[in-house]
This record gives sequence, C-alpha cells and structure tokens, in this order.
Amino acid sequence: MTNSRVIFALHVAAWAILNSIWSTWGITPRTPAWNISGEPCSGAAIGDSVTFDAYHPFIKCNCSFNNSTTCHITQPKVYAMSVAGPIPDELWNLTYLFDLNLTQNLLTGSLSPSIGNLTRMQYLSLGINALSGELPPQLELLTELLSLSFSTNNFNGSLPPELGNLSKLQQLYMDSSGASGEIPSTFSKLKNLQTVWASDNNFTGNIPEFIGNWSQLTQLILQGNSFEGSIPSTFSNLTSLKDLRISDVVNGSSSLEFIRNMTNLSILILRNNHISDSLPSDFAGYQSLSQLDLSFNKLTGQIPNSLFNLSSLTYLFLGNNSLNGTLPEQKSTSLLNIDVSYNNLTGIFPSWVSNDLQLNLVGNNFTLDNSNSSMLPSGLNCLQRKFPCNSGIGIYYNFAVKCGGPQITSSSNIVFEMDNNTLGPATYYVPNTERWAVSNVGYFTGNNSAYKASTLSQFTNTLDSELFQTARLSASSLRYYGLGLENGNYNVSLQFAEIQILNTGWQKLGRRLFDVYIQGNLVVKNFDIRKEAGGASLTAVQKVYQAQVTANYLEIHFFLGWKRDLLCSKSSHIWTFDFIPTVSNNPPTSRKDHTGLIVGVATGVGVVGLVAVLLVCYLVRRRKMARMIEDQGELQSDIYNRFPMISFLSVILYADYVFALEDEHGFCEGKKNKKSLYCNATVLESF
Repeated sequence: MTNSRVIFALHVAAWAILNSIWSTWGITPRTPAWNISGEPCSGAAIGDSVTFDAYHPFIKCNCSFNNSTTCHITQPKVYAMSVAGPIPDELWNLTYLFDLNLTQNLLTGSLSPSIGNLTRMQYLSLGINALSGELPPQLELLTELLSLSFSTNNFNGSLPPELGNLSKLQQLYMDSSGASGEIPSTFSKLKNLQTVWASDNNFTGNIPEFIGNWSQLTQLILQGNSFEGSIPSTFSNLTSLKDLRISDVVNGSSSLEFIRNMTNLSILILRNNHISDSLPSDFAGYQSLSQLDLSFNKLTGQIPNSLFNLSSLTYLFLGNNSLNGTLPEQKSTSLLNIDVSYNNLTGIFPSWVSNDLQLNLVGNNFTLDNSNSSMLPSGLNCLQRKFPCNSGIGIYYNFAVKCGGPQITSSSNIVFEMDNNTLGPATYYVPNTERWAVSNVGYFTGNNSAYKASTLSQFTNTLDSELFQTARLSASSLRYYGLGLENGNYNVSLQFAEIQILNTGWQKLGRRLFDVYIQGNLVVKNFDIRKEAGGASLTAVQKVYQAQVTANYLEIHFFLGWKRDLLCSKSSHIWTFDFIPTVSNNPPTSRKDHTGLIVGVATGVGVVGLVAVLLVCYLVRRRKMARMIEDQGELQSDIYNRFPMISFLSVILYADYVFALEDEHGFCEGKKNKKSLYCNATVLESF
C-alpha cells in the first residue's frame, strides 16, 4: 500500500499535465482502458493484455524506475482523432516520454523549441497534421531518436543542419512536409538510416552523393521533388536496398549503371528522370524484383528476353521511351501487367499475348495482321502511331463520355456515353464506334485499389451531380482521345471534382496535384482540384483551354508527377479524376475553319457566368446585325428565321464560334453592304 501511495504521489503532476492537454483538445480517455480517477498507471496502462493499438487515446506507463517503486507516463497516443489546435506547451514537460504518436490530426501552429526537453524520445510521429513554421534545430537534442516523422505538414524553410547529429536515427519520414532547399551536408552522418521517405517537397540542387554512404538503407523514396542533374553513381553502394523509388529529376541525364549490384530489389521505380541508356542485357540476377517502372525516360534499344522471364516480376512499366524491336518471345507466368506504350516497337505479337493480361500497347507500330491480335481488346489499330482510324476523313464532330460510369443525359440534353469498363495498371479501351478511347498506366504500389470510384453525394456548382458521382482513378498516366475528328480549332472545357478527400477530419489535409497536357502541350502544372474549388470537395470545377486538331485526333493527358500529399504516411498514392470531356464542333462544311467545344457540363455557378458573358456577346452581335439588317431589309426575315435563340447550348455554340471567326477573319463587321451581310449569313449557316 505504501508503494502504491508513493507511485501515485509522484505521478500526480504528469497526470495533471496529460488531463490538461486532453481537455484542451476536447477528448476523453476511454474509461475501460485505465483508471482515470485514481492511479492512471494501472490496468491496461501497464499490462500486456491490451495492445497499444486497442484504444484512442491511450497511454502506457513504465513502472520500473527506482526499483519498481515509481511509474512514469512514457507513451501517450492521440492517433487519428482529428484533434485541432496547437500542441500545448505542457506536453514538453513530460520528459520521460520515449514514444509520442500524434499522427493524423489537425494540429496547427509551430513546433516549440521546448521539444528539445524530450531527451529520452526514441519514436516521434507528428505526420499528417497542419503544423507550420520552421523545424526547430532543438530536435538535435533528441539524441536517442530511432524514428522521426513530420510528413504531410505545412512546415517551411530548409531542413535544420542539426538533424544530422541524430546519429542513431534509423527511420526518417519527411514526405510532403513543406521543407525546401538542399539537403544539408550534415546528413552524411546519418549512417544508421534504414528507411527514408522524402517525396513531394521542394528539395533542390543535386541528389546528394553522400546518400550512397547510407549503406544500411533498405527503402529510399525520393519522388516529386525539385532535384536536378544525374542520379549519383555512389548509389551503387546501396546493395541492401529492397525498395528504391526516384522520379522527376530534371536538367540532367542518368544511366542505369548504378543498379548493377542492387540484386536485393523488390521494387524499383525510376520514372521520369531523363535516363538516357539502354536496358541491361542481363536481368537474371534480379530474381526478387516484383515491380519495375522505367517509364517516361529516354531509353533506347531492344527489350532483353531476360527481363520478361524474371520469376517474381508482376508489374512492368516501360512506356514513353524510345525502345525498338519486337516483344520478347517468352515471358514468365508471374508477369501479368505490362506497359510498353509510346515506344517504337514493331512486329507481330508473340504467342503469350492474351486477354488474361493487363497489356498496354498504345502508340507503337505493331503489325496487326496475321498475328494473334484478336486476343487483345478491340480497337488497338486505332491507337497505334498517328491514330490511323478515320485519319484524313474526320467523320465525327462531337463525343461525350461519362467517366467511370453508365450513360447519362445531362440537363443540357447531352448524351454522355458510358465509360464503365474495368481498367487496370496497363490497359486501354476503344468502344465499337471508334469515336473515342481511354488509356491508363500506373500501379498503386502496395494497395489493391480499384481503378474507379463512386459516391452518392450531391455536388455544388453543377446541375448534374450524376455526372460527377463516378470517376476514373489512376496512379500515373491517364489519357482520353477523340478519334476521327474533323480538323480545326477547338475550345477544350474540362470539369473536375474531388470525391475522396472530403472536408472532414484529418482527411481534408490531403491533396492531389497533376499536370494536364492537350495535344502534347502542357496547359496547367500541379493542378489542385480542391484548391481551385476554394478548398471544397464535392464541388465542380471547370477549366477551358484551346487546342488545334490537325490529324483528326485529340489527346487529353493527365500526368501525375508524384506531387501530392498522402492520406496516410504508409499508403499508396491514389489519384482521382472526375471530369467529363466532350467534343462538339460544327457539322462538316465547305469551310476549312471550324471551332468546336470540348465541354464537361455547361452548368453551375461558375458556368452561369460563362453563359452570361456569351449571351451578352450574342446579343451585342445580334444588335449589330439588326442595325445592319435595317440597312439591308431584304435579308432581315431570312436570318432571324434561320437562327432563333432556342437554348443556352445554341447560344454558347453560336457565341464561341463567332469569337473564333472574329479573331481569325474579322467577322466581316462594319461593312454596310450586301456582300458583308451575306458573309455573316454564310457564317451562321454553318450552325
């Protein structure tokens, strides 16, 4: 009894601090878990019968101090409870803490220098919050740290050089943290590191060569930063690596020589790094490799047979390079997902090609006759180089697609074709009409996520919520094509909505950033759907661009440059697209200049403004025409009978077409003669 009283008396101060913190955050301990009115270090707090993951919040105590007569709180956990506000200063007085987990909340404010008081700390997890300011250099005082996570926050400034003094550190998670600048040279001392996640920051300069001396690394992830130059040759020393992911390195050229001795690799992703090399001739040593992504580089030469025969390889991405030759004649039974799109591959297909595979062959020069191409999804002939279907003809002037869902007719009477075929890591789809197509590439590493999403929620800023209730998901690259289009100038209007990162709890801290290319031209970089929607989810956003069709096809490309926050520090990256691309130009005429409209759905608050602008233009034009018609009375009734104002859609098409003609041909305006009025009438007749 005496010992219990001593333990309780010594522990009152710490318990009062913890109660004060939880009161500030508005959370209540789970009463079955431990005694909140008497001795807190009792029951589940000191026993082994209840795991640390069983309750939120929770504490663990260590009662081994002073010959087991004194207890101290050592492991408070407030995990995924969406607590908001700054971290109370009292927390830094709990100096016996060795494990602090505040992950997945809404904590704000700066990280106090007083964190340096926690000198016994071994595991510190602050990830997935909204903490800001610079990281305090006093973190160097936590010399016992084995694991440090400050991922997915709003910190700014450079990494403190003092972090290089954490010589015992084994795990460092700083992806999406907000940190920037070059990685300090003092980090060369962190030679006990085994795991480093450092993606989606604004880290600049060259990738440090000293990383090649972190010889104990088993996982290194450096994606979506602002590194430039080459991948250091010193990385060849990292022979213990099992998972290496580097992407988006610019302004340089790298080779694949450094991977020669990395035979323990299970995952190798070197995407979009300007790698100018040929594939190694012999992959036989990489028998543990299950996922390989070398897409979006400058690889040349042929695909070695040994690569397709690796016993563990399941996911292979070689798309968007300059590889040539034919596909290997044999492949292992484990290789079920293959992307070789956008290369210079030729020849007929080997016997292993079948519908049982995920196989993306888009953008090559394969011979489709006298081969087993019938075993592939139909329409591949339309998606070879130069998109030959109906090339030179232009038989279509519109298409509308309901991404990831069934056919729907919008409030504007546009019929959106269904697009609910199952896509996967390396797939394409062309409907029987050969009017449009879709191609997807990318694998959600470590996550068997579906490639479609749906919701029953209602959306704001649109009259057609049903159009946004399904979406395509992609982990890398998603392309939509308009095929057999009449050549001419087009306005491209795309609509997006976020349906997974909602506005509640810690989940709202997530974001998605991606690039949009139209006809191969970058039109927007790091597009953030929720930011464009004023920070809101389930809200339609419209973007309008211009494009020119010169070879009877249109390509809209959504490219994921790994710039995004993760919903969980160990989750895969999910990227959602909820847009409705529609092509609608004028019926073919003898004129060679046509302006079409690629639209999502022309409705909602933002679009009402667009309609109003176009309607004003229409009325202005019509008044000008009326004044001209008063001078040319014989044509008045003819023109008004041809072009009545029937619907908003006709107003949009009319006004949009007039804009283009005015820009390119002056609209024949202001000439008070019969010839100029016939010019106007001829233009309008094309509608």
